[in-house]
Amino acid sequence: MSSATATQHVDLLLVEDQSSDAELALRALRTLDLGTRLHRIGNGAEALDFIFGRNAHADRSAEAPPGLILLDLKLPKVSGHEVLRALKSDERTRQVPIVVLSSSGERSDVERCYALGANSYVVKPVDFNAFTETVQRIGTYWLQTNEGAGTCMP
Repeated sequence: MSSATATQHVDLLLVEDQSSDAELALRALRTLDLGTRLHRIGNGAEALDFIFGRNAHADRSAEAPPGLILLDLKLPKVSGHEVLRALKSDERTRQVPIVVLSSSGERSDVERCYALGANSYVVKPVDFNAFTETVQRIGTYWLQTNEGAGTCMP
């Protein structure tokens, strides 16, 4: 896991409190060799501080948000729903793609996340290989295939 500073842009931020899921996801993304800088945060409050350059992350610029955020819903301190709401309501982060990667397949969670502005909602596969493949597909699509708002010509 790489650390980000004010001079280093984070291409992908994984917000995941479960260490086993986080390590598996990061390993899956690293094997793609996308040239992507990865960072992992384990709770919602710190994720917001990291993204907006506050408190322990005051050395980061809020003007350089991650290029992609993989967001779990069931997070300590501040829920994934609240993180999503905060990011999609702020002009600096509104266009950052946020993929909810959750163990919840509850229809109410899916609908609420899309209502809050999620770009995608993926239920975490339980199977190791399926989980790895799913995370790799997400990374490949959002970081290589998709034309993000920051890459569009004026």
